[in-house]
Amino acid sequence: MHPELPLVFEIGSYIALGLILLFDLLYVVKRPHIPSFKEATLWVVFYVSLALVFAGLMWAFAGGEYAGQFLAGWLTEYSLSVDNLFVFVIIMARFSVPRKYQQEVLMVGIVIALVLRGIFILLGAQIIANFSFVFYIFGIFLLITAYRQAFADNDDADDGETRFTLFLRRKLGVHDEFDGSKIRTTVNGKRYFTPMIVVFIAIGTTDFIFAIDSIPAIFGITQSPFIVFTANVFALMGLRQLYFLLGGLLDRLRYLHYGIAFILAFIGVKLFLHAMHENELPFINGGEHIEWAPEISTWVSLIVIVASMAVATVASLLHSAHEKRNGIDPEGEKDRVESAVEASESDRTPDAPRSDDGGSPR
Repeated sequence: MHPELPLVFEIGSYIALGLILLFDLLYVVKRPHIPSFKEATLWVVFYVSLALVFAGLMWAFAGGEYAGQFLAGWLTEYSLSVDNLFVFVIIMARFSVPRKYQQEVLMVGIVIALVLRGIFILLGAQIIANFSFVFYIFGIFLLITAYRQAFADNDDADDGETRFTLFLRRKLGVHDEFDGSKIRTTVNGKRYFTPMIVVFIAIGTTDFIFAIDSIPAIFGITQSPFIVFTANVFALMGLRQLYFLLGGLLDRLRYLHYGIAFILAFIGVKLFLHAMHENELPFINGGEHIEWAPEISTWVSLIVIVASMAVATVASLLHSAHEKRNGIDPEGEKDRVESAVEASESDRTPDAPRSDDGGSPR
């Protein structure tokens, strides 16, 4: 059952969110800078407060069930977005993106993510409306994703990404140095792409992969396209500021992937049970609904999501504090993240390529 929200509320929500995103985009383009800790904190608090106010409006217009669906969906997408953020840190560091221009890269990444998720949401809603058995597929997919999140080794993926970026550099004719936030520059009379184009492609590819994971997860909480999309928008809106707020702290959240894996596994089971409850496949229970299959409520889902992230975060911080007291470097921190984050956080901006007339690049 979808929430019976007034059409004016839905249209007004889309317009308001669009204006906020447009303002955010223009703010980044007009004022490329490194946000202070205070600025990043205020923006994150603003976006979180905005999401909670929106949940309150949902409660007023459609009732507590749908407000709970929005909160559970938003928190799920927010936790997955933090995982996405960790990959953004790696990409920024790997390509030595000048910190001054990282806001623009993040904003482009967020816009790409919203477009991709919007497409997947429309497709997902149509598939679910016509084929209830897809919940079996979504459930199995999320269980596999949860296992990979918890136990898979990412070394092969990293090697594949390196080969992919090297291929792009060769085929596109990418220069070695950045030219501000431009994707094209002129060097000795010849036009080149800057490394920024490879960064944008890497960010877009990452967004595509995470969209494939996240959309089935939130459809396990609600089947309302409106709630699914708005939860995604609110989860992504504060992502840019959260990147600068957390900074090098992301690598301290060493158990975060276990928390996310548990959430994905829980939603996978929830989807599978829902598929059984709504079963229409003729080779399962004669095509009849499986009445004994329980339906997990929205509020139980919300409690599980919050508890999973809280346990993962607290366990990570306690582990980091223990290692700090004992003078132990966290395993893998030195070679995976710390040096990378330090590189990205340095305020070094490479000299811009010079054009053939000795002036600044065009």
